[in-house]
Amino acid sequence: ISFRFSPKQDTGFDKDDNSEPIRVLVTGAAGQIAYSLLYSIGNGSVFGKDQPIILVLLDITPMMGVLDGVLMELQDCALPLLKDVIATDKEDVAFKDLDVAILVGSMPRRDGMERKDLLKANVKIFKCQGAALEKYAKKSVKVIVVGNPANTNCLTAAKSAPSIPKENFSCLTRLDHNRAKAQIVLKLGVTSDDVKNVIIWGNHSSTQYPDVSHAKVKLQGKEVGVYDALKDDSWLKGEFITTVQQRGAAVIKARKLSSAMSAAKAICDHVRDIWFGTPEGEFVSMGIISDGNSYGVPDDLLYSFPVTIKNKTWKIVEGLTINDFSREKMDLTAKELAEEKETAFEFLSSA
Repeated sequence: ISFRFSPKQDTGFDKDDNSEPIRVLVTGAAGQIAYSLLYSIGNGSVFGKDQPIILVLLDITPMMGVLDGVLMELQDCALPLLKDVIATDKEDVAFKDLDVAILVGSMPRRDGMERKDLLKANVKIFKCQGAALEKYAKKSVKVIVVGNPANTNCLTAAKSAPSIPKENFSCLTRLDHNRAKAQIVLKLGVTSDDVKNVIIWGNHSSTQYPDVSHAKVKLQGKEVGVYDALKDDSWLKGEFITTVQQRGAAVIKARKLSSAMSAAKAICDHVRDIWFGTPEGEFVSMGIISDGNSYGVPDDLLYSFPVTIKNKTWKIVEGLTINDFSREKMDLTAKELAEEKETAFEFLSSA
């Protein structure tokens, strides 16, 4: 079923409003992350305060009752930018004419489940969603994959939508980026605005490499390198990295649920940067296609790099020096991604 605002409900729009609404899909829309995400999209925090939105919510059929509740809440928020909200379990409805697709829904890892089983289940989902993007969405659609294993799911979707430029696909490593930034902030007692240019290299998994060797922090009004500011190399090369790598598991252990609020915030950051670009002199991390990179990462992987964004187009930050410590970590996570890709593509050819 598709539930819509009925025409007699005033959604705060004049008929002659000349700002065209954009069509934004969120999958897994009845889930935890979406619950923290949808209000921010609807209130203008992501696409701007004057950008009307048609919000499309997709979930599986058994979740439609819950999704109806989410729909009612969005209506009750009375958000003037929401031109329409469509809740559906049908791909042809969900993927039609999209400007942005935020693919949050995936098969979660269950107890005793091998990573291989997880990959198999998700290859099937993201092959279907890639095919639906290919068939129904605009060719200019921006696709952001959140559902894990995010990098390989993103690659699967991109491969399944051959006529959409692969540069339009990215996966979320912004949460890891924000976590890395937060650790530096806590250690130095500054605010998050004072820290910039941390990098997440590689996979959104425990092999990711949080790198602050190019990061800067503002102390007493001047910018210094994080290594110089902290003067604690053993922490930066040890505990800092493992804390960021294992932060998701630590949140689950404490909260008995996964990190939904911080994930939703990171999705907003990621999408807003695609939409409006990155500030001058700053770069952010996102998983993108590795083709033609200058950092020795094999082509045809969906790998997290430092990027700048302008006119809705990302560019890998070039010319950063890579020391031996970094090289080893970057290669390790690339190796894991290559193995994941191989496993996924075996399933892809038989899916």
